[in-house]
Amino acid sequence: MNSCPVRLRGPEHTVDPAGYIEAVRAEHGSVVPVLMDADVPAWLVIGYRELHQVLNTPATFARSSARWNAWDRVPADWPLLPMVLQVPSVLYAEGDDHHRRSRAITDALAAVDPHELRSITVRMADRLIDTFCGSSGVDLRTAYAARIPALVLGWIYGIEDRRGDELAAVMTAMIDGGPDAMSAQRDLMSRMAHLVAERRAAPGPDAVSRLLAHPAGYTDDELTAELIVILGGGNQPTGEWIGNALRLMLTDERFSASFAGARSSVRSALNEVLWEDTPTQIQAGRYAVHDTELGGRHIRQGDMVLLGLSGANRDPGVRAGIPAEGNNAHLSFSHGAHRCPLPAQDIAETIAATAVEVLLDRLPDVELAVAPQELRWRPSPWVRGVSSLPVTFTSVSPRGDY
Repeated sequence: MNSCPVRLRGPEHTVDPAGYIEAVRAEHGSVVPVLMDADVPAWLVIGYRELHQVLNTPATFARSSARWNAWDRVPADWPLLPMVLQVPSVLYAEGDDHHRRSRAITDALAAVDPHELRSITVRMADRLIDTFCGSSGVDLRTAYAARIPALVLGWIYGIEDRRGDELAAVMTAMIDGGPDAMSAQRDLMSRMAHLVAERRAAPGPDAVSRLLAHPAGYTDDELTAELIVILGGGNQPTGEWIGNALRLMLTDERFSASFAGARSSVRSALNEVLWEDTPTQIQAGRYAVHDTELGGRHIRQGDMVLLGLSGANRDPGVRAGIPAEGNNAHLSFSHGAHRCPLPAQDIAETIAATAVEVLLDRLPDVELAVAPQELRWRPSPWVRGVSSLPVTFTSVSPRGDY
């Protein structure tokens, strides 16, 4: 196996990620030495079985970034810092502390009524569609797919639409890992701290208030960080999930031929996207508790292990002869103790499916405004989503009945 590190930045990650990851797999195997921004090293796990091993053995591959052995190589302005910065949250917690936090989040999200959630998502979808349905075209990514999850999550948090939109923009800037990532993270912390103070003073029928009242006994600082994790895990991936599903349905005749009332095809498209174009391509990370071996590689204590979710989903050793349709064994929601909580998965799927269904109901003749090959993907190895999704359709009157 080649031991020369692979750089995680570059157009090859977005032009043909499937072909690129298979070329990397052929040369390096299931565990790949990589260099992140500023040549900070890590291991990228793209083997399905190897990733299962990492996710199922927290005694060997732990979550806390305090264990990382490369902190001395990280520049102060490192754009990926928000992804690894050790803050008190479920994302980095281990053992009993993680169980305490995970139980609280699961309980708070499980209390979201699924029928009300769908009703709110329909209402939000109609409101957004009303802003552009009177024209003959729009960029569905920016005007719709990227906005609706934040609006619905804002409702779950008990905040008004405007603040939900603002949170989405700040969260995107942080996750994109660009030059504004750290300032966006500070802005988000400030906004969440203000929300926690509001709910502490005046509780309501929302997830934030439920978390404050939970026996887990959150402090304000703890909950501030936790709310960012929940928002980050639900907003951008769900937006990209919607956008990627719409792209698939607009470009693949298996779906485009059955737009009218084809709700079953929406679920099929959403599931296929999780296998082929999962919104979270790579996730940071796990940290070796002690020296170990993984996929024939020697992993040193403290080494960072990146979760190559998309690579593992494409592992030919697992996928050979197994169709994506009806198969939910993908790793797009991760796996093990730190997987996305089941209520959160249900919420994301309700938002995504409802958003696509309402759009196709309202604009049944929607089609791409450009050739499929002209679509461009966001320039990031971490997330998978189109930069824009321009479409045309027959103008219809706004409903305004929400």
